[in-house]
Amino acid sequence: MKKIKLDIVGLSYSQTQSGAYALVLGEVSGRRRLPIIIGSFEAQAIAIEIEKMTPSRPLTHDLFKSLGQAYHINVQEIIIYNLVDGIFYSKLICSDGKKVIEIDARTSDAIAVAVRFDCPIYTYEFILSSAGIVIEGNDFVYLENINETPEEKTPASASGGFTALSVDELKSKLQEALAEESYEKAAKIRDELNRRKAS
Repeated sequence: MKKIKLDIVGLSYSQTQSGAYALVLGEVSGRRRLPIIIGSFEAQAIAIEIEKMTPSRPLTHDLFKSLGQAYHINVQEIIIYNLVDGIFYSKLICSDGKKVIEIDARTSDAIAVAVRFDCPIYTYEFILSSAGIVIEGNDFVYLENINETPEEKTPASASGGFTALSVDELKSKLQEALAEESYEKAAKIRDELNRRKAS
């Protein structure tokens, strides 16, 4: 499968989950955005490295980098390779110059490591198609989940309280959420719209 390169385009406090953050990855050669909910520790680890701040003591991800460098292991890239029930799966592609090893990791940890090793982040088309949000011109539209089977659709109970709204109201709320760059909320609205289209 062809890999699609992503960049970190935003990191903000989650509006729907207490203590969580929304990490927004953007397609390098396109307009799609991939919102991912991460914990506060991982958000802090990513932000500290992006802002080039130096903590008084090494964080876990700094320790991982130091250990890798001590044994001449380099992280070449991060791949977000799967999405199951709203959970992203990632792996680190590491090399010691002789052999390449893939290491399974939580996506938040993988990205915290990626910013430390200054390595690229990739995903696949089916993940962007099913979980991404695309910007067209000055307007935002939701992506259709063309690769999902009906049983993979988000259940109504997980739609964030949008089940009582009409399709037109949902589309209006989606535009508002995207205008405010509230990608997490926009993703929940998109899922509800896709659920209705499938039924």
